Amino acid sequence: MPHRLMLLDTASLYFRAFYGLPDTIRRADGTPVNAVRGLLDMIARLTTDYGATHLVACWDDDWRPQWRVDLIPTYKSHRVAEVIEGSPDVEIVPDALQAQIPMIRRVLELAGIAVVGAAEHEADDVVGTYASHAEFPVDVVTGDRDLFQVVDDARQVRVIYTARGMRNLEIMTDAVVVGKYRVLPEQYADYATLRGDASDGLPGVAGIGEKTAASLLLEYGTLDGLLAAAADAEGGLSASVRSKLAAATDYLTVAPAVVNIVRDLELPTLEEAGAQLRPVVGDSRAELERLATEWNLGGSVKRLLEALDRNH
Repeated sequence: MPHRLMLLDTASLYFRAFYGLPDTIRRADGTPVNAVRGLLDMIARLTTDYGATHLVACWDDDWRPQWRVDLIPTYKSHRVAEVIEGSPDVEIVPDALQAQIPMIRRVLELAGIAVVGAAEHEADDVVGTYASHAEFPVDVVTGDRDLFQVVDDARQVRVIYTARGMRNLEIMTDAVVVGKYRVLPEQYADYATLRGDASDGLPGVAGIGEKTAASLLLEYGTLDGLLAAAADAEGGLSASVRSKLAAATDYLTVAPAVVNIVRDLELPTLEEAGAQLRPVVGDSRAELERLATEWNLGGSVKRLLEALDRNH
């Protein structure tokens, strides 16, 4: 079986699972288990359907790194529940989901699924690093458009995009990204910088929307190329666009460092992380099967075990 790496934007998936299944699904003590069930079913289905041999559940060790906030203070600010001095900000997470995160960590551990995060970095940066250095094909699973910047047909890196639900997954390749946004994946971060992204608190350049951002990048290739043209009286840019870019100079100076995914983190190798999928055996299997009953996880544990058994 040829090797294929799957990288999960884990929080994106467990949020989707939480909102996709009723939180009336509970274990005996009343704690909801809908996100646990949903995530396990997603992993079972995705690894099977896409032939994953290696899997990393990429984790947000810091969902809103201070260094990004220092550059753009509005970055994800609308999702902050509490600011704690000297620690990562607390994200708004429903209590019914927060209670399930330790359970998710426990079942992933028992299933032998690698969980990898990086201090002061988001799961996106973990994804970006593994996707950029993998030696075999990669499927990134996310509902986050930011990760379109890692799509690379030449290196066989694609995104399985979940925004329309698990029944309507979109496979994002170079051609699909171009068809949707009229920019290449390697231009996507510059495109997002220009047009902004309310979901991440990125203001963008006032007066430059999606169509203008795409047409400017089509003509000038990169944000740097565009800014060089803006600085040159003979650069061919209209006075209107030049003035909009000039008004956003401070933002455009710092935004690329925020928007571009980090691709050079020091992470454990796939082997060190234990990314290769294997059947769950012995005490771990027995404990998972016990928790399936105790935590009322329905058939989701059984489906996950069956999916992992196929990797034998």
